[in-house]
Amino acid sequence: MEDIKKAILEFAEKSKKTKFYFSDMQKAVQKVIPDAKMREIKKAATALVNEEKLILFSTGSTTMYGLKGRGQTEDH
Repeated sequence: MEDIKKAILEFAEKSKKTKFYFSDMQKAVQKVIPDAKMREIKKAATALVNEEKLILFSTGSTTMYGLKGRGQTEDH
């Protein structure tokens, strides 16, 4: 789980976009950890949100993730 969380954070820091879909995050993690299952990645992402390292965004039809403190991540 810690390896997956580390891979997610590395992806979020290196990403050119400040917000990204779960599927983008999943692909990036599976490049680093090929045997990582979708459920494990989802649990790791949820843990990072709970630790306040990632932020969830709801676009109404889908949910996106963002690295806390990067870009315009707070509602004004």
